[in-house]
Amino acid sequence: MSARRLLFAAAFALLAGIVLAAPAAAQASAHPVAAGAYEFGAGRVGAVTGALSGLAGVLVAWLALARPSGRLGTGNGSLGGMLAIVTGLVGMALGGLVAATADGGLGTGNGLGGAYVAMVTGLIGTALGGLALTRSRRTG
Repeated sequence: MSARRLLFAAAFALLAGIVLAAPAAAQASAHPVAAGAYEFGAGRVGAVTGALSGLAGVLVAWLALARPSGRLGTGNGSLGGMLAIVTGLVGMALGGLVAATADGGLGTGNGLGGAYVAMVTGLIGTALGGLALTRSRRTG
């Protein structure tokens, strides 16, 4: 896969994450600052979604690195790396959006802690996906 397609896919994933999270962020600003312990508001939903997306990127990249000739390595071997990069970027975008729109600090129930976790797991997934993509191009 060419670098142009990779950049297009990454930009599309980033914009899709922002577009999908924008209504949740707009709704979160109408809520009070502190959420209850058992309430699952828009901030928490966005943070959990971002963290799960980043975690999926880490797992896919790990599988692509561990088994380069497996299912994720079919074709030219870059499917796992590309998928990990895209899901990692979506996780980072969602985490950044939730962190930017959170009204309170950590422990207020607005999903700020989850947003930080989403950004870190997304970054790790993107980095490992890039490593898997580089290895697949080197061996292919």
